[in-house]
Amino acid sequence: MNYHFSGEEETDSPSLIYYKDIIEENIKKIINIAGGAQRLWPHVKSHKTTGFIRMQIESGINRFKCATIAEAEICALSGAEHALLAYPLVGPAIERFPELVKKYIKTDFWASGDDIRQLELLGKTAAAANINSVKTLIDVNMGMNRTGVLPELLEEFYRKAVRIDGLDIKGFHCYDGHLGIKNFDERQKAVISSADKFFEVKKSLEKQGYEIPVIVMGGTPTFPCHVKTPDVFLSPGTIFIQDNGYSLKYPDLDFTPGAAILSRVISHPAKGLFTLDTGNKAIAADPAIRGVIADLPDAKPLFQSEEHWVWSLEETPPPIGTVLYIIPTHICPSSALYQSILVIKNGKRSEIWEVDARNRRINV
Repeated sequence: MNYHFSGEEETDSPSLIYYKDIIEENIKKIINIAGGAQRLWPHVKSHKTTGFIRMQIESGINRFKCATIAEAEICALSGAEHALLAYPLVGPAIERFPELVKKYIKTDFWASGDDIRQLELLGKTAAAANINSVKTLIDVNMGMNRTGVLPELLEEFYRKAVRIDGLDIKGFHCYDGHLGIKNFDERQKAVISSADKFFEVKKSLEKQGYEIPVIVMGGTPTFPCHVKTPDVFLSPGTIFIQDNGYSLKYPDLDFTPGAAILSRVISHPAKGLFTLDTGNKAIAADPAIRGVIADLPDAKPLFQSEEHWVWSLEETPPPIGTVLYIIPTHICPSSALYQSILVIKNGKRSEIWEVDARNRRINV
C-alpha cells in the first residue's frame, strides 16, 4: 500500500495522517457486513474527532459509543442522534452528564452502569436537574472482568435498577473484548458460549414482563460473530480506521489500515542502523511492537525513546531526510497523542481534523 501523498515534503514530522478514501471503503464494508448502517453503534475512542463522526453520519450511522463526557459532547456537536456513555459514571461525571443532556437537546444521551448506588446518584442528580429520565443500559461482565455485572447476578440487579427514580432502563451493554481469538471459528464458538449465558437472563426477565428493547453487543474482533444474532446493535470501532495490530491478529477482518504516522530519517548512528523522529510521544507505547514501516517491512525496531526510534536494516538504510510511513499497531491511543489529523483524499492534502476529545473537557 502506498501511503505517500502530494505535499508530504511540506508536512511536519511526526504527523498523524488519515486516508479518507481507505476509511470510506472500510465504512462501506462494515455497513455491508452489518446489513445496514442503522444496526451499528460504533465507539469513537479510536479517533475522537467530529470530522470522523460526521463522515459516519453521512454514511447513515447515527448511534455512537463513548468513554468520556468529551467524546459524548463531540457526538452532539457532530449532529449524532444517539450517544452512549459506555463507561461507569462516578464522581463529577455524574454531575456533568445531566448538563450534557440539557445543553444538547437534539441528541439522545444514554448512560450505563454496574453499581446500584452510583445509578441511584445519577437518577437523583438527573431529577434535581429537572430531567425526567435518563436512558440507561446495564453494563454486563461478559467475562473480561473489567466492568459490568456478572450474568449470575444480572437478573436481580436488573430488577433493582428498573425501580430507580430518574432512570429509564432500556437494556444492556455487552462488551466481550476478552475474546480476542485469532481463529475465527474458535472465536465464534467462544462468543456464542459467552452470549448464551446473557441471553438466558434476558429470556427470564422477559418472561417476567420486562421489556428489553436495546442490546449493544461486542467490539471489533467479535463484530462479525454477532452479525447473525437478531435484534442487537453491533459495536465495532477500530476497523473503521484499522491498524497493524488487528490486521495481523484477525485475518478475517480484511480491512485496509487507513492511518499512518509520517516520519523522517534523522540519523545513521551506526552501520545498518537508522533513526526516525518518531519517539514514544508520537505512537502508542502499549504494544511491544509499536508499528511497522510500510515502505520497509523488513526493517526491525531496536529501541525507542521520547523523540527517537532506532531501526536496523540489512540493506542500505534510507538517506537522511527520507519520508517514511509507520502503520501503528494500536491506532486508538496513537490518535490521542495528536492535536490534529491531516486528512488525505485522492493522494492530496484535503482537510485537517482537530482531535477534539483528546482533552477531557470541552464545554460541559
